[in-house]
Amino acid sequence: MNLGRLNHIGIATPSIETSIALYRDLLGATRVHAPFDLPAQGVRVCFIDTPNTQIELIEPLSDESPIAGFIAKNPAGGQHHICFEVPDIHVAIAELGAKGARVLGEPRIGAHGTLIVFVHPKDMGGTLVELMETPREGH
Repeated sequence: MNLGRLNHIGIATPSIETSIALYRDLLGATRVHAPFDLPAQGVRVCFIDTPNTQIELIEPLSDESPIAGFIAKNPAGGQHHICFEVPDIHVAIAELGAKGARVLGEPRIGAHGTLIVFVHPKDMGGTLVELMETPREGH
């Protein structure tokens, strides 16, 4: 498997609005996309463009959200995951499995509208890694 481009860094936050203000006011972010809900994943997300990647702000929609547990342990929020693109998610999953890495769950549609999976942090040196199928032309 070839490591693709870094697509985004996921930041869990108890408040997307507060986090947008931090990135805008402290760091000068000028390209902030409109927040939107992903009910199937239990989160609300917002992307902030940087010159070479994106920041994905992730807020839990409810106490049942997987992000709610992260926020409970880290009340101020923090880095949740990093996301790399792969050309074919199914090939990546097969290769990771053959090498002994654990993929968490089945592929599902992520915030960019393409298939995603997560690789267990214990198999990635303590970092939760998201793999995202590279968006096709026009997406």
